[in-house]
Amino acid sequence: MSSWSSQIRQFQHYLKLERSLSENSILAYQQDMDKLSRFMEKNFPQVGPTEVQLQHLRYFVNGLAELEISEYTQARIISGIKAFYKFLVYEDRISEDPAQLLEAPKLGRKLPDTLSYHEITQILESIPLGEPEGHRNRAMLEILYSSGLRVSELIDLKIGNIYEDVGFLRLIGKGNKERLVPIGRDALKYLKIYLEEFRRDIQTAKGHEQFVFLNRRGKKLSRVMVFLIIKKQVEAIGLKKNVSPHTFRHSFATHLIEGGADLRAVQEMLGHESITTTEIYTHLDRDYLRQVLNEFHPRK
Repeated sequence: MSSWSSQIRQFQHYLKLERSLSENSILAYQQDMDKLSRFMEKNFPQVGPTEVQLQHLRYFVNGLAELEISEYTQARIISGIKAFYKFLVYEDRISEDPAQLLEAPKLGRKLPDTLSYHEITQILESIPLGEPEGHRNRAMLEILYSSGLRVSELIDLKIGNIYEDVGFLRLIGKGNKERLVPIGRDALKYLKIYLEEFRRDIQTAKGHEQFVFLNRRGKKLSRVMVFLIIKKQVEAIGLKKNVSPHTFRHSFATHLIEGGADLRAVQEMLGHESITTTEIYTHLDRDYLRQVLNEFHPRK
């Protein structure tokens, strides 16, 4: 009987080397598989990963529902399980995929949270530029909204990937895919101020010399630190919304689409592999749609 730990470890190597997934994505897959392995070792200790049947997986999924885990989380975990068993089939370790008929909860399409342009402006202008980190934080949030970066792309941004003369950033996104995205004038202005007047005075830690955004110790910022910076500014203006770095990315895409931007162009800037992922941003306020119908349709 093959062990869960060894199979999951080899699955991780496959995700990294063959699928070129990010460390965060690989960690998410590992955590999902760890949940399944703990369940199986507790309830079916004699059944290894290559002996699992569909009924075992259904018992596991039913247990998730009983724990009141959200349907979105259930769907993500099931997706991880399906990927694991496709890997085992691909490696010829099993002949039939037990997860092939495993059903995920039916999900409605969830519209992402967004901020209005006024709320974005309020957050940006609330950043105190008199503090040492103020110009860094202003540059970061301007870039998040101006270019729609993922938080991982923001903290991994390097000085050599800023093309100031043409107003573009070179990013390495999911799956190590490279793309160029434009950067707005205001974002570029605050970025230049930070780099030329503040960052150069930071004692950079070894190995962190090329990263744009650094903490007080001269190391690149963590994801958690970016979340905390945003949370602080949201609280400062009294905004009662759950705002994260991804909210800026959602707002960037939504405002472009609502302003009439081409869907393909937005897809390219966001780095979405499929345009169906980008289409979630085409939502418009229902009252606005009703207004358009009443104003322009001949048989309103």
